[in-house]
Amino acid sequence: MWRDVLIVFGAFALGSAIAGALGAANLGTALAFGQIAFAASVVYVMVRH
Repeated sequence: MWRDVLIVFGAFALGSAIAGALGAANLGTALAFGQIAFAASVVYVMVRH
């Protein structure tokens, strides 16, 4: 279970960081991409189980 939690929160952090590094207009935009990565990783974890 902890592995799944780390996957989804890691995806959020990594997605936000990558969006920021690639020149997101502001923090809100970067966090929106983090939310997209979070949702995609939740779907991945659910399908995997």
